[in-house]
Amino acid sequence: MDTRTSAKDLIARLVGFDTTSEKSNLELMSFVQDYLSGHGIESHLTPNETGDKTNLFATIGPAGRPGVALSGHTDCVPVVGQPWETDPFIVTEKDGKLYGRGTCDMKGFVAMCLAMVPAFLERPLITPIHLAFSYDEEVGCTGVKPMVGRLGKDLPMPLAVLVGEPTMMQVVDAHKGISDFETVITGFESHSSMDLAGGNAIFAGSRFVGELMRLREDYIAKGDASGRFTPPYSSIHVGVISGGTAGNIVPRRCEIEWEMRALPEHNSGDVERAVMAFADRELLPVLRSVSPDTSIVTTRLVDAPGLAPDAGSAAEVLAKRLTGSNAVETVSYATEAGHFQLAGAPTVVCGPGDIAQAHRPNEYISLAQVDACLDFLSKLTQACRTGL
Repeated sequence: MDTRTSAKDLIARLVGFDTTSEKSNLELMSFVQDYLSGHGIESHLTPNETGDKTNLFATIGPAGRPGVALSGHTDCVPVVGQPWETDPFIVTEKDGKLYGRGTCDMKGFVAMCLAMVPAFLERPLITPIHLAFSYDEEVGCTGVKPMVGRLGKDLPMPLAVLVGEPTMMQVVDAHKGISDFETVITGFESHSSMDLAGGNAIFAGSRFVGELMRLREDYIAKGDASGRFTPPYSSIHVGVISGGTAGNIVPRRCEIEWEMRALPEHNSGDVERAVMAFADRELLPVLRSVSPDTSIVTTRLVDAPGLAPDAGSAAEVLAKRLTGSNAVETVSYATEAGHFQLAGAPTVVCGPGDIAQAHRPNEYISLAQVDACLDFLSKLTQACRTGL
């Protein structure tokens, strides 16, 4: 079986596992582990605390040497409510495209890495190739962290990490981070005729949002010194506000879900501290004037660090060599790349498919992109045979 046919078959197998982030990925990982074992490759699992999900790390080539890690996540976003024209968990080939949930984001890349395993093994590698497959990327890039925490300890620290998120095989050397927060304001519930406005959690919440808007304008004014990002600033966004029980009751509770997508040089913790300092200084005293049993609490739900540009890094040099292009791009979405970089591994993002197809109904990857990625991985194989 040629590598392209093998890749198509493996894409179909992986898409067939419903690994929506809320579900287990153990069945898929068992398949991957068995596939690797069938080729004589040992894999190491890093399960989550409940044991229903796991990461997988495997090394092909000499142990004890730093190698090139191919990183991908095995979870996918839900299909519920989306108008799919085909079964999202059965790959359909049509007009040079493979349709199915995860074909683009990003089981396609994982499958292509697996399809290349026989080629990786065909001749000895001087520089090893690592496979690093994770869970829960789609819910905040949280699943990869336990595996990354093992790098340089009982798992080898890669000399370069290539995260195969869909970039149309362009080299991405920088992206924004994302931090999601939930702020819960607890006020004092009373009959609206009493007009205890100081205890009104929604009033406090509206002022809290106003401060976020002011901070947003500050970051827009700071802009993007590199001139490479779109939009060209660190963005602050409020997505959900909920609260109150009835029109004639002073609301006791207001919940605000907000996020920051920070440029690599900015820290969402600065915004969190600034808005909470405002809350403690301006909002909480008003609430406490009505009742001591009031509070404002912010919880960080998601924290995926940005990827900072690292010109001349081993990952960038390698990716440019394999793609044959000296260009580097930026994206405004987050990936697991920032976690690898923070752990000390040079990292770039470069993978098949168009991000515009991700998360949408009728998601697909073109066979042209499959071929481009397999060519990229074939060149990586040659490079690792001669040594990096």
